[in-house]
Amino acid sequence: MCKVTFHGHACFCISSEKHRIIIDPWLTGNPQADITVDEVKDIDAVLVTHGHGDHLGDAVEIAKKCDATIIAPFELATYCGNQGAKTHPMHIGGAYQFEFGRVKLTQAIHGSGLPNDDGTITYLGNPCGFLIEMGDRSFYHTGDTGLFGDMAMITDTLLHGRKIDVMMVPIGDNFVMGPEDAFIAVRWVNPRIAIPMHYDTFPVIKQDAAAFKERVEKELPVKCQILQPGDSLEIND
Repeated sequence: MCKVTFHGHACFCISSEKHRIIIDPWLTGNPQADITVDEVKDIDAVLVTHGHGDHLGDAVEIAKKCDATIIAPFELATYCGNQGAKTHPMHIGGAYQFEFGRVKLTQAIHGSGLPNDDGTITYLGNPCGFLIEMGDRSFYHTGDTGLFGDMAMITDTLLHGRKIDVMMVPIGDNFVMGPEDAFIAVRWVNPRIAIPMHYDTFPVIKQDAAAFKERVEKELPVKCQILQPGDSLEIND
């Protein structure tokens, strides 16, 4: 059994009986966050999809506090290592077996960088999504991305035909996929459960998640679960 807990925007914790990881832990300054950094405990790894502030967030602080390892694309991992965090750099298409489970990086169509005080941007490499196999369950956190055709091959080529249990997919539009493209992504990936993310945090990404859920469940053999910050979903047989 695994449990997925939503902490607002694109931040999720995934826990099994023995391990716990957090993805894109933007808590400080996040108007949706239900917890603070001080409340984050017992984290084995911090997975970061890309170097925008609303995803990198509190990753370094949490990693140091929990003696956890940041898993991220090479350039972003190097940046976090320079801030004093333990890191495990990876890149698109690469996989690694960690103690908590297996992680494989997928592409994501987006950007990655942090603005500097002088108006320039520190470029932090390619963004990514994460395929995670943990506690006999599989998860796909797409990261921030637009729709791309290779999503249709993810189950066959990256999980050896194994069905994805939970897909975390952005629906906010403007910076990421909107509901129409997200619906196509869910249709292509065909997970057991789809969880919409990256919406309603700011006015520009306001969306009707209930309408997205209704369409997914009406037209696809997929359950769509809307989680409010603090809500958890247990993934059983």
